[in-house]
Amino acid sequence: ISATGLTLYTYPENWRAFKAQIAAQYSGARLKIASASPAFTFGQTNRSPAFLSNFPLGKVPAYQGDDGFCLFESNAIAHFLSNDALRGSTPQASAQVLQWVSFADSEIIPPASAWVFPTLGIMQFNKQATEQAKEEVKRVLAILNQHLNTRTFLVGERVSLADITVVCSLLWLYKQVLEPAFRQPYPNVSRWFLTCVNQPQFKAILGEVKLCEKMAQFDAKKFAEMQPKKEAPAKKEKGGKEGAAPAEEEMDECEAALASEPKAKDPFAHLPKSSFVMDEFKRKYSNEDTLTVALPYFWDHFDREGFSIWYAEYRFPEELTMSFMSCNLITGMFQRLDKLRKNAFASVVLFGANNDSCISGIWVFRGQELAFTLSEDWQIDYESYTWRKLDVDSEECKTMVKEYFAWEGEFKHVGKSFNQGKIFK
Repeated sequence: ISATGLTLYTYPENWRAFKAQIAAQYSGARLKIASASPAFTFGQTNRSPAFLSNFPLGKVPAYQGDDGFCLFESNAIAHFLSNDALRGSTPQASAQVLQWVSFADSEIIPPASAWVFPTLGIMQFNKQATEQAKEEVKRVLAILNQHLNTRTFLVGERVSLADITVVCSLLWLYKQVLEPAFRQPYPNVSRWFLTCVNQPQFKAILGEVKLCEKMAQFDAKKFAEMQPKKEAPAKKEKGGKEGAAPAEEEMDECEAALASEPKAKDPFAHLPKSSFVMDEFKRKYSNEDTLTVALPYFWDHFDREGFSIWYAEYRFPEELTMSFMSCNLITGMFQRLDKLRKNAFASVVLFGANNDSCISGIWVFRGQELAFTLSEDWQIDYESYTWRKLDVDSEECKTMVKEYFAWEGEFKHVGKSFNQGKIFK
């Protein structure tokens, strides 16, 4: 593919277009997004003879290269903009990617639309259809949860177009209706979903993805307000066609509805201000010697009332196999805790070798309680560890902090040699 001269026509925040945009982030294709006037006005440009001559359905997303090559259908566009790694580097992997892309379209999108659209006033509520959709979503999540039980990603060991497509298909479920109690039986899916959306290439397109805290319900008032579109085309022309609008067009309403949601409050807002400046310690730790500068600074400035120190140990060492997969387990957890970084620091270590290893670490949290309980978004991984609050004045605590922060020492409580460590800061 040419690196430049690539145009994607869409409306703003179109989840189907996200697939192509994320794929381009991975492949390096410089995609120009035409989503606003004068380049593109939804409901006008896509109905013009010139547009319809290239894209006869008049749907978006639609792709056009500077060589005149045109594509419609979001999956075809995402496939074209991908690289070989995303498409699957072997015939088997490529077929598996196609399998999950098809799965998203046939098994996820129909029940997701039936459940989500009424909560956004896009579609009339039907109790029987919604309950059936919920059951179908449970079935889909159970299939994904089983598949991801021993896998970090859907196909192979890296992000593929399968992950991109399925994540985008689940996006509105996770943002709108999959409250903590509903998603609780499917921890592997949530782990994988958060791992993906926290990858830089996903984040560049999706921004921060906030998971649903309370299942949205049908809003009859909102539905009534959104019906007279024919009388008010200037306000919302994109939904004003006769009959039910296709999902590509309706999904734009979803983002508009969520955009008005209030921002989540700071989980640590109830705590008094602390004298210990975590960022300053992190700078010392990152830029200066650990034993001679960072550790003395830590103990000289540590606020025993405002912070606490915890020892964590992974509960399932018998499940750990290859070292790189164990490290992915640690870094995946760190990525899902991104919003905790301001108020926490950790050194987590992998000990041992392939098929004979264990994971443990030292965590420093704002406050005296285990921080994960303060936010539903932070609870994906922490139950896979045992947690013990340390007495900050004890020799055990001082020894552990020194060894884990410096990645050297006897680690007598472990019984295995240091393999590698990861820092959460």
